[in-house]
Amino acid sequence: MKHRMLVIDDEKSLRFSFRRFLSDEGYEVDTAADFDEALKCLEQEDYDVVFSDILLGSKTGIDVLRAIKEQNPLCPVIMVTGYPNIDTASEALRLGAFDYISKPVVKKDLLQVARAALKYRQVAEENERNRTNLEAVFRSVRDALIVVDKEGGVQRFNDAARRICDLNEEVLGQPYAQALSNCSEHCSELLKQTLEKGQPGQLDRVEYDHPQGGRQVMTLLAEPLVDGGGTSIGAVLVVRDETRLDKLERSLRKRSSFHKMVGASSKMQELYCLLDDLADVPSTVLITGESGTGKELVAEALHKAGVRRNKPLVKVNCAALSDTLLESELFGHVRGSFTGAVKDRIGRFQKAEGGTIFLDEIGDISHKVQLRLLRVLQEREIERIGESMPIKVDIRIVTATNRNLAEMVRQGTFREDLYYRLKVITIDLPPLRERKEDIPLLVEHMIDKLNDIMGKEVTGISQEVAEFFQNYNWPGNIRELEHVMEYAFIRCRQPVVALDHLPADLRLPAPSAAVPAENTKRDEAQAICDALEKTAWNKAKAARLLGIDRKTLYRKLAKYEIDA
Repeated sequence: MKHRMLVIDDEKSLRFSFRRFLSDEGYEVDTAADFDEALKCLEQEDYDVVFSDILLGSKTGIDVLRAIKEQNPLCPVIMVTGYPNIDTASEALRLGAFDYISKPVVKKDLLQVARAALKYRQVAEENERNRTNLEAVFRSVRDALIVVDKEGGVQRFNDAARRICDLNEEVLGQPYAQALSNCSEHCSELLKQTLEKGQPGQLDRVEYDHPQGGRQVMTLLAEPLVDGGGTSIGAVLVVRDETRLDKLERSLRKRSSFHKMVGASSKMQELYCLLDDLADVPSTVLITGESGTGKELVAEALHKAGVRRNKPLVKVNCAALSDTLLESELFGHVRGSFTGAVKDRIGRFQKAEGGTIFLDEIGDISHKVQLRLLRVLQEREIERIGESMPIKVDIRIVTATNRNLAEMVRQGTFREDLYYRLKVITIDLPPLRERKEDIPLLVEHMIDKLNDIMGKEVTGISQEVAEFFQNYNWPGNIRELEHVMEYAFIRCRQPVVALDHLPADLRLPAPSAAVPAENTKRDEAQAICDALEKTAWNKAKAARLLGIDRKTLYRKLAKYEIDA
């Protein structure tokens, strides 16, 4: 395919000479006498090389150069001048002219610069193809790509980096440590090592909090960039978002623990998956279950696994405070609002701003507090005692109870509208008797914990103790198991906990076989009676033996109509 060239000059003889010299070499040549003719030619053809006189009457070769660079930036333009030292020649080179030749034109020089211009065009087109292909690859890669120069300045990044690393054009030219300040510190450290050592580096499954919210799991890869001579010219950081894969693996993998909760049974696996799903949503959660099943641990796990984990987690035991104190604790008060209010006080709802508030024993709050809590759930605002100005709060509310709120609604002791506001999502914790396969894991966890606390080196429990634990019904659930293990550790002076190390009152009745779920209430009532008999009807001691607090014991006595 023949190369096509354009010659622009107002001297007819020069146009003739150019045409003859270039045509003899095998090139196709068009000519133009002025700027307007040149534009028409440029609109009709795509030229490989253009020769233009600098002086073209009312227009100049600089005007031609600008027009060509707008239409075809890769086309080399060679300026022709009778005065090679004039300022316009220098200006032409500055604006992108390939070269200039002087009049009178010598054939040898003309052909030499034409061949050089064609070679330049060939290389430029190849580079442009490579650049276009690289740009397409750069845009299509779903991993974040961040390129820095050898001084560490950010040169470019792709669209994935905008989303994954929260970058924008303002970071271009900035040092990578400054540009990546919102990312994990591992990104900057990995780039630093690669730039200093000239060696690739990789970090797998790094966790960090995304600036827009949410936990992310990333794999980081840094590669040095070198030129053709092997000299380092920078580095590229690749950030691969593996959050979805990590969540999928977590959901498929049988976990033996989740935050501080321990258990590998099917019920616990279901619980872990549910907590994963709930971690990043703002919905109100109601945790139900018997005393000692770990409701507070579930609340902690919800908070620490979610987007609010860097904000406060405020806990309130609603059963431990009187109505007046509970109102003041939750909502705060202003000075003089009641006797003893000597200064303003910030309530727990405000202290939990941006985070989570955990209201334990929610079934024990009065109707007055229920009404005020309903407004918080509906409007997300509070009023301090003695003040009518509403205060907006951004909090997640998690509540817990071991009481049957639905039955309380039927009896009229709990507001129905509040009940439905609280139970947007309900987590029902299984009692220990329904997940006895978790007892070995729980015991192992407690042994490690108690060894650290007491400075002992207990290695495990005997087979008799293991069988006893499996047969015992655990009315106090995990809390009771913790108390039993702590007592056994105090008594144990050997590597293995034996049956004799367990509390004597626990071992008085023969170990009973696990009972069906429908007999649960009868078994719990019997366990309470047994505990009272063992402790000579001392309710405080019986509550400790059962692993529950005294207030809960009183409720259960009333529930089962036990005359104590």
